[in-house]
Amino acid sequence: MWALFCSSCSQESPEDVSKTTKDSSLCDFSVGKCTQSVAGITFDLLVSPYNTPSEKPLTLELIGSEPVNDLTMRVEGRDMFMGVIPVNLTKVDEKLYNGQLIYGSCSSNYMVWRAFVTFTKEGTQHAVMFDFLADNEDNEL
Repeated sequence: MWALFCSSCSQESPEDVSKTTKDSSLCDFSVGKCTQSVAGITFDLLVSPYNTPSEKPLTLELIGSEPVNDLTMRVEGRDMFMGVIPVNLTKVDEKLYNGQLIYGSCSSNYMVWRAFVTFTKEGTQHAVMFDFLADNEDNEL
């Protein structure tokens, strides 16, 4: 049985992004949790270390404003395919989950990852996304 795994990265940064421009749509874990809402539920994501280095273990904490069912998380490259990375979350209590993640590095100087959180509320599946910059050594980004 053969399996083929592909990943790619581009040497080029996205056209409208420069080192001097801060993308306010990205989570900035150096200032604290990142908050997103869907279906009347708020989720807070916190990643440490906050600079989200590549090829190093990251600790994730996800807190919901109310209990949900069937919660899962995966991480993918937002702007380029880097594979699909499932995140094994541990349910600490009805609203708190934690887990660890390691993702690969990219030769690009600008790699944005997207964490997809899916869950079920009252029998309906929902998803919320958190975008963050890898290797964010400089808090000005």
